[in-house]
Amino acid sequence: MRSWSAANPPRLPGAGSPLLLHDSVTGTRRAAPPGPAARMYVCGITPYDATHVGHAFTYVTFDLVNRVWRDAGLRVDYVQNVTDVDDPLLERAHAQGEDWRELAQREIEVYRADMSALGVLPPRAFVGVVESVSLIADLVERIRRAGAAYEVDGDVYFSVAAADRFGSVSGLDRATMLRLFGERGGDPQRPGKKDPLDWLLWRAERPGEPAWDSPLGRGRPGWHVECSAISLNELGSAFDLNGGGDDLVFPHHEMGAAEARAATPGGAARAYTHVGAVGLHGAKMSKSLGNLVFVSALRRQGADPMAVRLALLAHHYRSSWDWTEDGLTAATHRLRRWRSAVSLASGPDAAPVLAQVRAALADDLDTPTALAAVDRWVDQALATPEQDTATAGAGADHPPLVRDTVAALLGVHL
Repeated sequence: MRSWSAANPPRLPGAGSPLLLHDSVTGTRRAAPPGPAARMYVCGITPYDATHVGHAFTYVTFDLVNRVWRDAGLRVDYVQNVTDVDDPLLERAHAQGEDWRELAQREIEVYRADMSALGVLPPRAFVGVVESVSLIADLVERIRRAGAAYEVDGDVYFSVAAADRFGSVSGLDRATMLRLFGERGGDPQRPGKKDPLDWLLWRAERPGEPAWDSPLGRGRPGWHVECSAISLNELGSAFDLNGGGDDLVFPHHEMGAAEARAATPGGAARAYTHVGAVGLHGAKMSKSLGNLVFVSALRRQGADPMAVRLALLAHHYRSSWDWTEDGLTAATHRLRRWRSAVSLASGPDAAPVLAQVRAALADDLDTPTALAAVDRWVDQALATPEQDTATAGAGADHPPLVRDTVAALLGVHL
């Protein structure tokens, strides 16, 4: 599947520090591998509507991981999926009287445009479920041969009893798992299952639903198995980082990890990082509630995508927060000041800004501190006449270095 385009980050002098990033499983900060490469998989959208600012917060966060790793000298292999066939997509298409393929393609195009406008660096592989059906069926077959799957009326389920270290990703107790499983697309009440927590790997063909031929019979993939299959195929086992929103900790990442462990000795990811939820008027932004703010709508209304990005970066990625018009207004004002400052012919010494932004981002992506470092330089640059900075020895190279720092590390183009 085609990805999107984005400008390559400017080259900065020197090299950044190793990124220490919060691992959701251990609760500690972990460093990337020593190199030369880092492998990252981020769970993508289900394209029945896209892209709300909660999505954007997630993908901008992992764009920062990509940028900080690159600045530290790592070669980043980044993969993202798109769930272009799934129950919510089919239900939305049916409700709208639309072909599910046309709905998916339209919303994927919106997502591509939004990611490009926000300056998110594209993944090396942007992989859909439809193009991966055979790959996913092969993984289900491997799981079945390992004795971790069984059939119920032609559907194939993963047996939680065969899941090695089940619960190690989320750290949840069984009662909480059962509640969340039912709330987030699971079927704990289905008759014939061995355990209510067993999850669907392959859904046998139903009338009126899309289906593909496979050694498992005609049908289509379950939800969690798609990311296991795509990530293992593209990145190999024991890749460095699996990321997504915090609502994916359970069941999605927990169950995906169990599938990978059943299929390969190396398992899936070495570390997991999750992004906080974005709300609106005190409630988590979600498709089910309909309280969504779409990036494409903000753009149509005249918002600068770089201001939208700055509004997201004003919050630490692990925090949950509410989107507000005041936040976007403040980001627009900040963007205007930054652009004014870097357009000056000379300015204060920019080397400390580069060092401070690098240090803040290496410290678990501390974007509020990074933005504050740029703000201090901007305040000084705008308050000091250009001839004074030139007389004091600050030259014409300083505003361009701040501009390049902001573009390369924060992804904000001034």
